[in-house]
Amino acid sequence: MKLASLKQGRDGSLVVVSRDLRRACSAEGVAPTLQAALDHWDECERPLRALYQQLNRNGHQHAFDFHPEACAAPLPRAYQWADGSAYVSHIELVRKARGAEMPPNFWSDPLMYQGMSDGFLGPRDDIALADEAWGIDFEGEVAVITADVPMGTGERHTLPYVRLLMLVNDVSLRNLIPAELAKGFGFFQSKPATSCSPVAVTPDELGHHWHQGRVQHRLQVSLNGTLFGAPHAGTDMTFGFDRLIAHACLSRRLGAGTIIGSGTVSNRDETTGACCIAERRTREIISTGSASTPFMRFGDRVRLEMLDDDGHSIFGAIDQQLVRYRGPAA
Repeated sequence: MKLASLKQGRDGSLVVVSRDLRRACSAEGVAPTLQAALDHWDECERPLRALYQQLNRNGHQHAFDFHPEACAAPLPRAYQWADGSAYVSHIELVRKARGAEMPPNFWSDPLMYQGMSDGFLGPRDDIALADEAWGIDFEGEVAVITADVPMGTGERHTLPYVRLLMLVNDVSLRNLIPAELAKGFGFFQSKPATSCSPVAVTPDELGHHWHQGRVQHRLQVSLNGTLFGAPHAGTDMTFGFDRLIAHACLSRRLGAGTIIGSGTVSNRDETTGACCIAERRTREIISTGSASTPFMRFGDRVRLEMLDDDGHSIFGAIDQQLVRYRGPAA
């Protein structure tokens, strides 16, 4: 099943989307928003699936053409957004470039930060930021949306709580990160609004490509129309979503609608490219002693998409332009 939120109010209007992402129908009769559906999933899942089946048979009389540019994020605002760093070889690579040792426990204990969840960007929304000097970077990731997860749930029991999966672009301001982390209190200013794919899908849509808490497809990232990378999301993922969810709920319950990200998808095989500029710059530093790829500039466009084995888009594409933010006077 594929679900999306059309732009309407703060929380969007829930629609069911056909498997081929061409048609949609309102789910207002079942739940007004995705959050409402997640809050009452046991009651909402069956009628939502019935709408989905009708759509895929071209049998829904009120169906309309689906346009990703009309979409907000599947959850325009969420109760919680926790981003992991499941591809530990990526962390190892970045630390190597700056001559830092990798703490051994990074391979056994996931890294995770709690990010901005009160305003996700839609898949076609501009990325509006004030200063190129901040070192603006994209990060292609996979994310899950959970049901209510009891505190202390072990990793062997967490995957049944995964309700939906989607793609995210976790924008990072690389030149703000070092000073912020040096304070010893984590990310804040260096992590602005995150962007989400047009649709979120239930795990069964992935079939056997959803395996051991990992999505077994490549994530394609393009910058200004040129392929930047296509690493395989299931390869070199040290911690699956089973472990990431268990890490997040160790000392707290997770409310329905909690979003947990994988961190930047990354493969040890450098021929697959990268899902963020920082990784390419890191490889350049290791290879030549200096980075030559610049961070994003105003006017740049980034696109993230995951295709199935037949070349069809699974989640729809995140396709965004970086623009200068002209907000209130400082």
